[in-house]
Amino acid sequence: MKLGVTMFATDLAMPVQELARAAEERGFDSLYLPEHTHIPVSRRTPYPGAADGELPEEYKRTLDPLVALSFAAAATTRLRLGTGILLAAQRDPIVTAKAIATLDLLSGGRVVVGVGFGWNAEEIENHGVPYRRRREIARRHVLAMQALWRDEVASFEGAEPAWSWPKPLAMPPVYVGGAAGPKLFAHVAEYADGWMPIGGRGIKAALPALREACEKAGRPMAKVIPFATLPTREKLDYFAGLGVEEAVATLPSGPADQVLPVLDRYAALLP
Repeated sequence: MKLGVTMFATDLAMPVQELARAAEERGFDSLYLPEHTHIPVSRRTPYPGAADGELPEEYKRTLDPLVALSFAAAATTRLRLGTGILLAAQRDPIVTAKAIATLDLLSGGRVVVGVGFGWNAEEIENHGVPYRRRREIARRHVLAMQALWRDEVASFEGAEPAWSWPKPLAMPPVYVGGAAGPKLFAHVAEYADGWMPIGGRGIKAALPALREACEKAGRPMAKVIPFATLPTREKLDYFAGLGVEEAVATLPSGPADQVLPVLDRYAALLP
């Protein structure tokens, strides 16, 4: 079982490059960073992660994940570098494809792209994206990025054929985050390499539907990577019994004296 970690990287948290070095030294496989471009103060959309809808402070202070991961790349040699998750509908796909390809090239092919659709309606709408169309637009943007990474002359919806270098050393794996369901699994089966369920609950019940979606698309079964989980030996053994080969553990967003003890506790679970 490979084990990675994720943390809300902010201006108040442990520096990303220090966290990356610490994770690599302890034998972790990957570091994933989330994205929120901004949080509108209206707070029209309640935070779904708390019963009272109150938003944790780190959501307001999140670093750009690709810039932050470049510092993690420079500080390490083996650690895989992931977005968890990149809000693809909110990003220009041409600019983002070049940024990811550049990071992959300079890091020696270590980039993993976790994408999601977003939950904060006003954040999404501030980017000119209608909330109800965010899945459709995210799909279009991911397909455009994959064409730019893959093809010498890339063709994709909304643009004329184009050149774009650098190319990544290999096609970065794409994982889609979100709750189980036919819409989500259709996205995974069409253009992704795997599914990143938050926390890992409900995986066993969802596996038949995911397998069916992949079979209909004529693709192998997608990987399942429980994301932002709170790992225990029992939980990791359970995941392994379901065929899961990788999980990502959540770290507190805070200074080193808060983060490192948790990182050490998780490190004790590594093989």
